[in-house]
Amino acid sequence: MEFLSQTWHWSISGFLIGIVMLLLIYFGKTFGMSSNLRSLCAMTGIGKKVSFFDWDWKSQRWNLVVTLGAMIGGFIAVNYLHDSSNVSINPSTISQLNELGIDSPNGKLVPDALFENTSPKAILILISGGLLIGFGSRYAGGCTSGHAISGLSNLQLPSLKAVIGFFIGGLIMAHFLLPLIF
Repeated sequence: MEFLSQTWHWSISGFLIGIVMLLLIYFGKTFGMSSNLRSLCAMTGIGKKVSFFDWDWKSQRWNLVVTLGAMIGGFIAVNYLHDSSNVSINPSTISQLNELGIDSPNGKLVPDALFENTSPKAILILISGGLLIGFGSRYAGGCTSGHAISGLSNLQLPSLKAVIGFFIGGLIMAHFLLPLIF
């Protein structure tokens, strides 16, 4: 178990992701987590009223299984394979977080200040952020992971443009909007 809970070199993950992408290309599949939201909505029958959701969601059942596996795997990793000594954050990042009133994670995956605050402002920020992420991922034709991993590995120019936009948006958020929120 200690082997699984230790930090692995980035090249191992990169190699495994590359193998998965080659297998998906071989079997004629495209990968993307945000497309599962469309599948879940189509399953409800809302496609009779909204044409965007009128499609054959059964052809994407395999992708729903991937999502379920990711949730189960994430639960197992956080609750059974997590080693708090592996969380190392740059000291300058910790000092910048402290300036914003956010405590350092202290071995946890995220700081308590981000998710234990139940003030109306924090709840509004989380709900607004969730809606913007959901809308943005559908408007962009996929989420950051889908474009960066699947789209770029298929050499899709729209994915390159989306990834550049995501990066610029992340920089704007981190340097200009986050200080205003906290």
